[in-house]
Amino acid sequence: MSASGSARLILASASPRRLALLAQLGLAPDTILPAAIDEAPLKGETSRALAIRLAAAKLAAIDAPGSFVLAADTVVGLGRRILGKPTDRTEAGRFLDLLSGRRHRVITAIALRAPDGRIVRRAVETAVTFARLDEPAREAYLDSQEWRDKAGGYAIQGRAAGFVRDLAGSYSAVVGLPLFETRNALRGLGFPLP
Repeated sequence: MSASGSARLILASASPRRLALLAQLGLAPDTILPAAIDEAPLKGETSRALAIRLAAAKLAAIDAPGSFVLAADTVVGLGRRILGKPTDRTEAGRFLDLLSGRRHRVITAIALRAPDGRIVRRAVETAVTFARLDEPAREAYLDSQEWRDKAGGYAIQGRAAGFVRDLAGSYSAVVGLPLFETRNALRGLGFPLP
């Protein structure tokens, strides 16, 4: 508890998207402490297992006694392939080519720790289908730079929304934080929600 007697919430992420999503729940973290961890997948690791492992590792990296700590990670999977954050325009273009006209999975895992040490973990999987992208759409998206620092090389809340033919699951999880599951986890651990 903070000096005012209210519960403190720490977000273990510097993602502006996660901050905006928390605001949709009427929440603003007291502190933002990005967890610096190695996000490389392990050999043979599935996209779901990777998301869960990274969210747990981010949570474990934050030592904040007396606070609620929320960590999350989003991973894009296409079959057994994991599409991380592209390192450059060429890789972003390759990701778009792979996603064009196909269905893929977006897994966002959350890990939440209460001040008493109890932990809740959830993983939410959403199926996203892209329309077939023509060359002008592909190039315009790459020119936008929106792909930078985005799992799978796209932001569904931005220009890439026009590529999505179908979505089955949680839109907010694709953006970066599953709001329904996050709210329930906070409530379940006793965080005072607005």
